[in-house]
Amino acid sequence: MHKKIKELAEQSGLKVESWMTNPPKPFQILGSAEEFEKFAELIIKECMEVASPNYMSTPSDSVYYVEQAIIRIEEHFGIEE
Repeated sequence: MHKKIKELAEQSGLKVESWMTNPPKPFQILGSAEEFEKFAELIIKECMEVASPNYMSTPSDSVYYVEQAIIRIEEHFGIEE
């Protein structure tokens, strides 16, 4: 499991369990519907942050379009800042 995904799952209150100590490390994620909803929201927010112009090392003329894409993502998924 990717380290960042695991962090977001745990931050949501979900319990991540691994069955093995050697690769491929199968796992399961346990939690309530509300915790899974929070997990999905955190993933979307993380994507928005990575796509934001502030995250880019070399902002370009397309910053406006990136900002508009982030707004559309927020609206599409009903994410509130």
